[in-house]
Amino acid sequence: MKEIVERVKAKTKIPVYERSVENVLSAILASNDIWRIVDLSEEPLPLVVSILEALHELGYVEFGEGVKLTEKGESLVAEYGIGKRYDYTCPHCQGKTVDLQAFADLLEQFREIVKGRPEPVHEFDQGYVTPETTVARVILMHTRGDIENKEIFVLGDDDLTSVALMLSGLPKRIAVLDIDERLIKFIEKVADEIGYSDIEIFTFDLRKPLPEYALHKFDTFITDPPETIKAIRAFVGRGIATLKGPRCAGYFGITRRESSLNKWREIQRLLINEFNVVITDIIRNFNEYVNWGYVQETRAWRLIPIKKLPEYNWYKSYMFRIETLDGSRGYEEEITDEDIYNDEEASTT
Repeated sequence: MKEIVERVKAKTKIPVYERSVENVLSAILASNDIWRIVDLSEEPLPLVVSILEALHELGYVEFGEGVKLTEKGESLVAEYGIGKRYDYTCPHCQGKTVDLQAFADLLEQFREIVKGRPEPVHEFDQGYVTPETTVARVILMHTRGDIENKEIFVLGDDDLTSVALMLSGLPKRIAVLDIDERLIKFIEKVADEIGYSDIEIFTFDLRKPLPEYALHKFDTFITDPPETIKAIRAFVGRGIATLKGPRCAGYFGITRRESSLNKWREIQRLLINEFNVVITDIIRNFNEYVNWGYVQETRAWRLIPIKKLPEYNWYKSYMFRIETLDGSRGYEEEITDEDIYNDEEASTT
């Protein structure tokens, strides 16, 4: 095992442990689909690829239609007692901890409305979640007391969470910022069609400091940041800056597909030490993303050794909920870096 780890270290700067290799081998025992292996292993895709390449070079796996253990590989997993990775996610809630049937009518309306949504574009690192995920977000926020008669700020909305919030009729007011004018126009169109007026919609680049009208005026924010530390500081930090004060809430997703646990530790340090907020919830694989149409333009496609388009929704993220306390603070400075989307662990850019 040490030989495998050392070989992987020579291929990538992403931290690798024996447990990382075990996770990938366990996933191979469960599936030969490379996308499913990334999903089940819960390691960053670039690291999974480096591990697979090392295993292949050492004769433990072979590549064909999928990834398969060789006899040598089967001996390795037997030697280390590595078992197949099972997924016992609750079949009713799909691990989201909320009951979608409670908002079944809203979900049906939302599915119909978003059929005309703009397709995600690579330029803005877009990729939207399933309709079920968007509605589950609204239900989760409602169960935590964060949307009814509250003022909600949505920072980036390719998931169209603002539309689901409008349909719920629960918020007192909604504000939406997005850099993509196509999305802004679509949300405006939906608001007009359903007669919802308590919404403010702006085209905005979150690398710029938030305007005065957005600062310290909202009860809850939701965002879905890219996975670099710089992007999380920008999106989540801006979100916190919109909040009125103590005991306000924020929601955002963080993956394991593009973030190692070492990066998670840095994210949590950012939240606790820099922003001085408390993490109240982390729900595993809450957010399920629809496969975006530009997958063959991404780094993931360039990296994977088996050029096969994903056949199911492999990209998921954990839902974080935070609350502000006395002394919590957001991030209001301008971000001058042009590229806040890429780091060693990124794969969808």
